[in-house]
Amino acid sequence: MNKEWSELNKTMQGQIKKKDTYKMGVDTLFSLRSQLMQTLVSLKEELRREDFNSIPFINADGYHSKTIAYSIWHIFRIEDIVAHSVIKEDEQVFFVGNYQKRINSPIITTGNELVKQQIADFSKQLNLEELYSYIFEVRESTEKMLEQLSYDELKRKISIERKEYLKSLKVVKEDEKANWLIDYWCNKDIRGLIQMPFSRHWIMHTEACLRIKNKIQ
Repeated sequence: MNKEWSELNKTMQGQIKKKDTYKMGVDTLFSLRSQLMQTLVSLKEELRREDFNSIPFINADGYHSKTIAYSIWHIFRIEDIVAHSVIKEDEQVFFVGNYQKRINSPIITTGNELVKQQIADFSKQLNLEELYSYIFEVRESTEKMLEQLSYDELKRKISIERKEYLKSLKVVKEDEKANWLIDYWCNKDIRGLIQMPFSRHWIMHTEACLRIKNKIQ
């Protein structure tokens, strides 16, 4: 793991555990996310469109067995779902902004159900400009929400009603590779969600993107 990202993540996790350092922890998280977003933007500047569909580690186990386009989609679909449908209980950026049509995506899910060539085929269909518009908007909306979250709200658990609502949205595929996600999110408190989809999940998939990029080049 990138040492600087790892250190920022570790610092943030320690800070958000205590009331007097919680706001500093949110700032640390934003600093980490800013660096990761810069890395994702640099990919768009440095790579050709077809590179985003490349799947050089197709038979590997791990995050690098995907494509860059898929990885970006996956990071931000999960964040959008968790920020809006799980925590904030409002509408996802994806639906408000009509992003399925804009991105030209055949799916509305996180993409966990896709494997190997399906991932490459999915990636080819995406409008990359609109995908980047989506990720900027999701990041901004999540960070607005995090700025407003109080320390006391971090202990809040996800209700059974919310879990059932999430299932009804069909944004997580009823498939053994995907359906564990809803339980995973709903068994965490808000602090736990900050520590995974909003930070560590970004790191793991961004590092995978860099590994793919290095292999392509």
